[in-house]
Amino acid sequence: MHIKQFEYKPLAHYSYAIVSNGEMAVIDPERNPEQYYEFAKANNATITIIIETHPHADFVSSHLEIYKKTGATIYNSKKLGADYAHHTFDDGDSVHCGNVKLTALNTPGHSPDSITIVATEGKETALFTGDTLFIGDVGRPDLREKAGNMKAKREELAAMMYETMSEKFNNFPDDVVIYPAHGAGSLCGKNLSDKSSSTLGNERRNNWAFKKQSKDEFMAVLLDGQPFIPAYFGFDVDINKTGARNVKSAIEKIPFTENSSADGLIVDTRDEKSFKNGHLFGSFNIQAVSENSSFETWLGSIVTPKDSFTLVIDDKEKKDTILERVAKIGYEKLLNKVITLPNENLIKSKELDISDFTQNPEKYTIVDIRNKSEVEAGKFFDNAISHPLNNLRESASTIPRTKPIVVHCAGGYRSAAGSSILEKIIKDVTVYDLSDNVKAFTD
Repeated sequence: MHIKQFEYKPLAHYSYAIVSNGEMAVIDPERNPEQYYEFAKANNATITIIIETHPHADFVSSHLEIYKKTGATIYNSKKLGADYAHHTFDDGDSVHCGNVKLTALNTPGHSPDSITIVATEGKETALFTGDTLFIGDVGRPDLREKAGNMKAKREELAAMMYETMSEKFNNFPDDVVIYPAHGAGSLCGKNLSDKSSSTLGNERRNNWAFKKQSKDEFMAVLLDGQPFIPAYFGFDVDINKTGARNVKSAIEKIPFTENSSADGLIVDTRDEKSFKNGHLFGSFNIQAVSENSSFETWLGSIVTPKDSFTLVIDDKEKKDTILERVAKIGYEKLLNKVITLPNENLIKSKELDISDFTQNPEKYTIVDIRNKSEVEAGKFFDNAISHPLNNLRESASTIPRTKPIVVHCAGGYRSAAGSSILEKIIKDVTVYDLSDNVKAFTD
């Protein structure tokens, strides 16, 4: 059994290919399918099977695009209620990819329609657990109250996850390999390991969800302290239930102009320094300068699916790369146009006097935009007020305006976005970004 794991780091997402005897199965593919085509070609294989373990909330899948290009059959749970051509795949159903037998195992908990794929060839077995079983954790149960074919309250799903973890994996030996759909950094769980795979034996020893505990105890741990839910999650569940359009065709249709201006909601993807030296009024600085940055997560947390926006880039050559990143979460649907900026009529951000701030922090209103769990773990400034970035557009109006405002996060990336949001909303006091100077206050 030849298994290939593909990783998309900004979303901490793992997808998979299984190759056997000239056939290939793809599990939980990301939006751009080219890497799967290339892998199939390199291994003289034909893609015959596509499996969705559930309709993903944090990224848009290319299952429909791959089907249209290759004719491969899409498999998923009947409970998903998919709107595209597919075969249902539930407890006991199986299909062969070459010499590998792929069997469905219903494992609800993260979602009502979650399945685990049991891949066997001879004595070798691997479990592709989707968002059910992660390395060190299990999938969060609070994403399907407002989206999907089967809506379920978090308590119902937490109870389902208890049954799944208590019963569904009992008949597999310790040496079975676990391949999850996500790793550390994903918002689909709260304590994911940075390991990309494990064995069932390791998880039985080290994963809290396998520990002997009552149903109430299990549910209490699972429901407590889950991270925030980005605005785009329900939007992506619905896209994946229907199936996304061809990604290249989608982004090719988006208008692009150089040396242009815009109004309305503007997302400026340039680096923080360039943004502060000159930007369009009201722009949000969500940086996409690092290929591993969490651009997609914050774009989908700050901009809602009800918005439409203009995207600012610094170089025409980067357009397709950034648009592909926008499309990872389906937000190309919200884009009006992409532009580069003119050299005039731009606004500069005011620079904080670090020396004055250090000596006189009481002269400023300090806004901590870190996540709730980060603030609970410890504040950097005693007088800081908490306004998590994902909710800042809504909560900004409650921030006191009697003093200049200083925005901080943990390292500087998020505060660039947070300060730019407040610059647009709060017009009667100056807003500063503490940026990476925050590191001097975190020891």
